[in-house]
Amino acid sequence: MSEAAHSEREARHLARMARKKAIIDANIAAADEERGLLLVNTGNGKGKSSAAFGVLARALGHGMNCAVVQFIKSRSDTGEEAFFREHPRVKWHVMGDGFTWDTQNDAQDKATARAAWQQVVTYLRDPAIDLLILDEFTYTLKYGWLPLDEISRELMSRPDMQHVIITGRAAPEGLIEIADTVTTMDLTKHAYHAGVKAMPGVEW
Repeated sequence: MSEAAHSEREARHLARMARKKAIIDANIAAADEERGLLLVNTGNGKGKSSAAFGVLARALGHGMNCAVVQFIKSRSDTGEEAFFREHPRVKWHVMGDGFTWDTQNDAQDKATARAAWQQVVTYLRDPAIDLLILDEFTYTLKYGWLPLDEISRELMSRPDMQHVIITGRAAPEGLIEIADTVTTMDLTKHAYHAGVKAMPGVEW
């Protein structure tokens, strides 16, 4: 490439970056509202809870008070619980009875979901909680254990600066509508389908 051609290419690049910076700066300037966010991590892919716990680490780095309420899941030997439970600014609750194919008791599952939700409500009404994670929560709506209108009302009435993250597959449209940020994680390939068991440190 000649020196003239190189200079012309460099000039075009600089012009594109200048235009891009102007657009980004304008968007940043326009986003001046500060409030608590409702995030939903859904889809069939791996990483919904992992992403939520990554935000938990970030929030703790900012000195925030956090709470985690786990629905469905009943095990207490996960790496994330071992890491976060003893943190002085984290309240951690494992409140599930296991997967529905394990319990095979819809009435029990419904009662368990209701008890966990009551714990969530205490945090949704507590302005001292800066970040609240409802792990695997979408299943309570999918199976009809909790009514969406009640859930929406409490979520929308929470303290102004409180952030909430909800994880789980098949998030209903009504939840997506009231959320601020929705991420759908797709499954392209999973080691489980090749016969690899869930590995500690990666899956739990």
